[in-house]
Amino acid sequence: MKTLCKLTVIAVAFFFVSCKQNPAEAPEHKAMIENHKEMETSHETMAKEHNAMKDDHQQMVDGHKTIENDSLHMITEKNHTALLAKHGELIEAHKTLIEKHAELETKHASGEITLEQMTSEHESMKAEHENMEKEHQQISTEHKRITEEDQKMMKEDQEKEAEATSDQK
Repeated sequence: MKTLCKLTVIAVAFFFVSCKQNPAEAPEHKAMIENHKEMETSHETMAKEHNAMKDDHQQMVDGHKTIENDSLHMITEKNHTALLAKHGELIEAHKTLIEKHAELETKHASGEITLEQMTSEHESMKAEHENMEKEHQQISTEHKRITEEDQKMMKEDQEKEAEATSDQK
């Protein structure tokens, strides 16, 4: 009977050790998935704003076609082109981060990495994401400034042209 009890205790202990909790069910893993969804939403917003910036840039370029070699407008255009390139690089880096985050989710869910490893890497990626969001906001603010400056210059040019036209009459 003692042997049977010992075997039962050993079997029960072995059963509990071998039946680990599914890593995907851990609250930390579920929180990471929610953060991933937020990252994806943020990325979609960044991409939409980038497309709007490209549209604004095209309007700027089209508007400048009517102006004869105005160096201020050309400088504004070049600054805006550089800003768009920087923002495009940010979008690509953010896309790569999201892909790495998805891999992290998969590795943790499959048990390839521990909860501690997942948490550490997730926190690092989360900080990187937050830095990218800040950089996006700075670029967005700079885009708005450049666009407003260009619109102001275009308005001034139109007023000068209207004055010149009225003076000729």
